[in-house]
Amino acid sequence: MTSTPKSATTGTRTSSLYWASAACAALLILVPAWMLLGNPAVLRGHPLLPALLAAAVVLGILWAVLLWRRRGAKLRRSTLRAIGAWLGRAGVLVLVAMLVWLNPFAYQPPGTAGSGPSPSAKPSLSSVTDEPTAITLTPEGRSATTGLVFYPGARVEARAYVDILKLAADAGFLVVILKEPLNLSLLDGNQAGSAMAAHPEVTTWAVGGHSLGGVSASSFAKGNTEVAGLLLYASYPLDSLRERAGLKVASISGTKDGLSTPAKVDASRALLPDDTTFVAVEGGNHAFFGNYGPQPGDGEPAVGRDVAQAEISRATVQFLGQF
Repeated sequence: MTSTPKSATTGTRTSSLYWASAACAALLILVPAWMLLGNPAVLRGHPLLPALLAAAVVLGILWAVLLWRRRGAKLRRSTLRAIGAWLGRAGVLVLVAMLVWLNPFAYQPPGTAGSGPSPSAKPSLSSVTDEPTAITLTPEGRSATTGLVFYPGARVEARAYVDILKLAADAGFLVVILKEPLNLSLLDGNQAGSAMAAHPEVTTWAVGGHSLGGVSASSFAKGNTEVAGLLLYASYPLDSLRERAGLKVASISGTKDGLSTPAKVDASRALLPDDTTFVAVEGGNHAFFGNYGPQPGDGEPAVGRDVAQAEISRATVQFLGQF
């Protein structure tokens, strides 16, 4: 009876680990580079994501250099260390998968595929200021006293909401669309507070959000009594707001939404004040609340994007006009 020499087994294991390491290093370089260069929303968003991607690229390059310098070297590893090394490589694959998942839905201007027809040309009554952590829509020629801080949906570029919310700015309201860390509002639910502090001229504030952003807006409104209004786009709160005195709420949703379904929105009535305004956009779906194209899991719309968004914009202006 023959047996495989221990040295041969160790050599095979080391060779496999070497090529697994090379593959992981390549993924750490190529996937973040693909996101940075292939998706303009990455560099236009909150600086945390591009910084994380750049760090991954640097780590991958350093790892690749180390592997090149150690090519051909025979390293002896105990079974325990080998298991740890393989688990480490598995962790890298999980990290790369998370980076791919974080790749945001980029803004698609009206008129491009999936975003519907271009709106009719109208003179602009507001200006757009793009900053590292927010996009601010400011009425032209007048000082706004009422403002809206808006949390985008998960993994959606902030710019995707400019077209819908610009009508509110044209009507005289200050609008601040937050750029969230990693495009996830739950990572900084109090970000609205910084936006409000940056505009002391505004005396009345509402907060709002789309989908997961609406959840963060609801939590912020519950814990901050200076917030007078809550605007929900295809969203609902996790906790009851019935005891939140003086809070006006508007919930705007689509009847063809496959994510924040009509049933879920209807169930949220028990968590919202009795005088909450509910607006159902007939035929509208989840992705119609921003210009970022179709979204997996969403329902099929039964109305044009431009028609649905016009109704959403009008309902938004009407809600802010209460203040």
